Amino acid sequence: MAPYILADEKDLIALPDELTYKDGAQVACGFGTVYEAIEKIGICGNDAVLVTGLGPVGLAALMLAKAMGANMLIGVEMNDYRIGLAKKLGLVDYVFKPDEAMDGIMKVTNGNGVERAIDASASDPGRQLAIRATREWGKIAFVGEGGTCTFNPSPDIIHGQKTIYGSWVTSLWRMEELVERLVRWGIHPEDLIPDEFPLEKAGEAYALMAGGNCGKVAVVFD
Repeated sequence: MAPYILADEKDLIALPDELTYKDGAQVACGFGTVYEAIEKIGICGNDAVLVTGLGPVGLAALMLAKAMGANMLIGVEMNDYRIGLAKKLGLVDYVFKPDEAMDGIMKVTNGNGVERAIDASASDPGRQLAIRATREWGKIAFVGEGGTCTFNPSPDIIHGQKTIYGSWVTSLWRMEELVERLVRWGIHPEDLIPDEFPLEKAGEAYALMAGGNCGKVAVVFD
């Protein structure tokens, strides 16, 4: 792999001095993807926010929702390592395994459900939960790629006046906006990287990521 790449200036995002290259690398994918979705559904201090699937994208969703002032952060995940990482980083007020999630969410929201939900699980059960755990007039964003979603339109969406948004990656101007706000909020995507590998061990990095017992994995040039 070459140490340099030639790119058109119009395709580049200036990286503020306050951010590291590991911060910036995640703006183009995980954090940018989630930021686009959050801008569609809107998150503020009025909102309890549910994130289903706490891989790197789901963790990024929680980190940004927290920065935007969400008053309650709820995660749903089956992997114990990722549950532990979300707790260690202080990104969740509550985290549930899938089989207990619906009852748990309703209990901590006094039976109302959440105002905003983001599915990063790409699973049918995760998406169903995001829809059904959202209260009336709430908004849901799907960012997890692939999979299916099975729901009953009338009770799950229509009667509750809920809105589902699909959101895929983001734009250059959104990325420029995001890096400015990361500095303003004082948050670092790099915090989601517990594991780093040199280029010659990239195979090990991919194997770890495929196994799921990790946060974001970085391959670095040292």
